[in-house]
Formats: sequence, structure tokens, C-alpha cells
Amino acid sequence: MKSAILFSGGKDSTYSAYLAKKAGYEISCLITILSENKESYMFHTPSIEQTKSQSKAMQIPLVITKTAGIKEQELDDLTEAIKQVKEKYKIDTVITGALYSDYQASRIQKICDNLNLKCFNPLWHKDEIEYLNELVKNKFDITITGVFAYPLNQSWLGRTINKEFIDEVTQLKNKYKIHPAGEGGEFETFVLNCPLFKFKLKVMNYEDIKEGENAWRREIKVI
Repeated sequence: MKSAILFSGGKDSTYSAYLAKKAGYEISCLITILSENKESYMFHTPSIEQTKSQSKAMQIPLVITKTAGIKEQELDDLTEAIKQVKEKYKIDTVITGALYSDYQASRIQKICDNLNLKCFNPLWHKDEIEYLNELVKNKFDITITGVFAYPLNQSWLGRTINKEFIDEVTQLKNKYKIHPAGEGGEFETFVLNCPLFKFKLKVMNYEDIKEGENAWRREIKVI
């Protein structure tokens, strides 16, 4: 089972790669889409170019494709990227970090069907609190790189997903109905270390950018 990971550098795609490898999939490459649209419906954007460093840490080839990020049209760029990977790496499966997004999952499934590829979503409908605890248990070092929902604010940027974090987002789920794993776009993440990495990444510098009320992103530089 030769696979490609749709890879953003965040917790969902990285943990899906981890679960896929445990399930016996061979990870042939990572696919990262660089979107010019920061509000893309499909693709994660904070610190996205740092996936190059994660690729080196995992010692897995990275294929990068750019897109203007226009809704629905960006799927053509994703299709072309997957098509090229299929030809180059002879993959039979595409693995995603989709958790609850029918929008993302259905469109990726359609692309895979058209290219005669299997689609595997290891996290699909996984309990969000259980999922966060698994990340901690399996020693995933994850930093917050974006917040986009009340009552999250700049102070959350750079936080690590740990027991304290899980306790707080559980309370926010109960009070404000936000998705504790950020599936509704409430926050974005970047993985600095996990069992797939040969070495840990370090944040050398960063820039916090305010994008609106209750909307901040942190662009990081890692080595």
C-alpha cells in the first residue's frame, strides 16, 4: 500500500500519517498545497512553507503545488498534484487528515475516484477530546500558529497542546460550542516533533499578524 499524505504540517495531517504508517501503509511522499488565499476552504495556510523542514525531519519527499485558492477551482490544482504523484511514486492511496469536514472529504474522495485511487481518512469522526489526548500520549509536540474564533486571542499563539490545553478547550466547547480540536477553523497548528521525526524542529523566530477581531496568525521559521 503505497500512499501520499495531503500534508499541511498541522496536527491532523501529521497524526494521520502516523496512524497510516502504524496500519502498514508505506508513505511515499507528502503533498503540500501553497494557497494564496488565506481563507481557503480546502487548505491550511499559517507557516505552510515550513513543511519543507518537516519533510527533512521525516526523511520523506515533499511535493509542493501552488494555487490561487479560488473556491472549487483550487481542486484542479490539487488534482494535478495528486496525478503527478501517482505517476512518479506509483501510489495507490491518498491519506488525509479530515476529521469532520464533509466539504473537504467529499471533494478529495471524488478526486481519488476519478484517478482510480483509494482515499483513507484515519481520523474520520474520531472523538475530538480522545484525539487530543492521543496526541499527548504519543508525544506529539504541537504549537498553535493561528486563532480565528472568540474567545481565543493572541495569547494562545505558541501554546502547546498538553493536558492544560485540553482542559481549557473542553471548557470552551461546553461554554461557546467551539470544536476543541479546531476542526471548525477555530485554531491552526504546526508539529515540531513526533514519532515520525528523526529530529526535533525548533522555532527560531516568528511574526504575529492580526487579521481581524479574534483572528491572529503566527508565521514561524523553524530549523
